[in-house]
Amino acid sequence: MKALIPTGDPAEPVAFADVPEPTPRPHEALVKVEAFSVNRGETFKLEKPGTGERPGKDVAGLVVQPAADGSGPSGITRVVGHPMAGGWAEYVAVPTDALAALPDAVSVLQGAALPLAGLTALRLLRAAGPVLGRRVLLTGASGGVGHYVTELAAAAGAQVTAVTRDAERGARLAGLGAAEIVHDVADARGPYDVVLESTGGRALPLALARLARRGTLIWFGQASRTPVTLDFFDFFSGPESAVIRHFHYLDADSRLDDDLAALVRLTDEGRLHPQIGRVTDWADTATTVTDLRDRRIRGKAVLTLS
Repeated sequence: MKALIPTGDPAEPVAFADVPEPTPRPHEALVKVEAFSVNRGETFKLEKPGTGERPGKDVAGLVVQPAADGSGPSGITRVVGHPMAGGWAEYVAVPTDALAALPDAVSVLQGAALPLAGLTALRLLRAAGPVLGRRVLLTGASGGVGHYVTELAAAAGAQVTAVTRDAERGARLAGLGAAEIVHDVADARGPYDVVLESTGGRALPLALARLARRGTLIWFGQASRTPVTLDFFDFFSGPESAVIRHFHYLDADSRLDDDLAALVRLTDEGRLHPQIGRVTDWADTATTVTDLRDRRIRGKAVLTLS
């Protein structure tokens, strides 16, 4: 089969190659990929790929070979999947506990846009605890996670302030329920009960300073690719006894398939709206990767296999 593999070349980060079709393990289903999406974090990993690594975590398509152990979807079923690798290919073996069925009303484009960003948003808000009536500051809100967090948090009763430098994206976030849009963390007024921080660099200390006493900052990314410097004594100027919590979306008590099914259900019910910034053929993956890496795409980029 054809698959996209890393080249190590920043200008052309992936290229097509002929590779063996995967042989599923007993708990895996073989999925014929119809669409996949690219996450910005994946573009960073492609800069220094490991030996034998193949990218691809967000896929949608058809189960063409059910799992041998009887778990997961049976027969030819439309699914969304979240394999840990290898999804940028014609076929991928996906553990059945990382699959969810797609109803007819949810397209493969929408399905492919859901997994990593949607799972991160869903589990991030669970980590934050009840947000009804609470003030939430969200940095780096322009991407897929930011859109899902905004819509889910606003629907749960939070008063969300979203930070984005992009005016068009800010308008979309307002349409999804954000109470306030600011273009720099320094412009956020606070105090906030919860800060969801994904930028790092100078943004994290600024966001922390806007946290209420005994509030919580959940650190779930470092999109600026710049380390953070904190001063212990800065806490005494506002966020006394605040908590800074590290977050990784795979460190959760819930199952991937259950959470994927929840995201699909919310999309099917019109309560979650995947924001897709680009749809193109997978022949354009290398260009899409560099555009996403360099922030020339806002929203999810979805590639289709023709």
